Amino acid sequence: MKKPLAEFIGTFTLVLFGCGAAVIAGADIGLTGISFAFGLALIGMAYGIGSVSGCHINPAVTLGVVASGRMSFGEAIPYMIAQVAGGIAGAAVLLMIASGKADYSIAENGLGQNGWGAGYLGEYSMVAAFVFEVVATFLFLVVILGATGSGAPAAMAGLAIGLALVVIHLVGINVTGVSVNPARSVGPALFVGGTAIAQLWLFIVAPIIGAVAAGLLFRSGLLDAD
Repeated sequence: MKKPLAEFIGTFTLVLFGCGAAVIAGADIGLTGISFAFGLALIGMAYGIGSVSGCHINPAVTLGVVASGRMSFGEAIPYMIAQVAGGIAGAAVLLMIASGKADYSIAENGLGQNGWGAGYLGEYSMVAAFVFEVVATFLFLVVILGATGSGAPAAMAGLAIGLALVVIHLVGINVTGVSVNPARSVGPALFVGGTAIAQLWLFIVAPIIGAVAAGLLFRSGLLDAD
């Protein structure tokens, strides 16, 4: 149970502090601050639980690792269950904290949920949202699989991966709020409901497509240095 527990804690942390930065401190720290909150949370967890589970904290990452041949699907199932549970728990705790402010309303302020279209941040189209999530997740997995390969300097992997997540957020927050992680999307959407639930499919399907594509590329040997 060590690995699933580590994945639960890691995903819980990412959602609590990443989405929390948007909900609680977004007006003060802006888009750049929110981007770094997600990246720094990942960096911290990479060094905190990386030696236990590899710090996937993302079902898309886990499926990308499976597609690359570095993990079996049977091993991936407990990871993904723990990740989704951690994302839901992180969103639940964030909601409890945010609700402690008198003027907070989940309908008005949200919970850092992902989305697209009219009324959501930059109001980008569904096609733009889908393309961004596929491509961003693909590139994120290229960094992850490359940085954790046998020929890469292991001590730098967490930093490289976390900074990649920062730049993905800098570009993509106005497009989708940035998912690249189904567990990060499921948690807030379950509590917000409505449009967040209706649009949730994209933040499950698109990251998985991008991640699996990157995993297969590494499995083919075209990018893998092993």
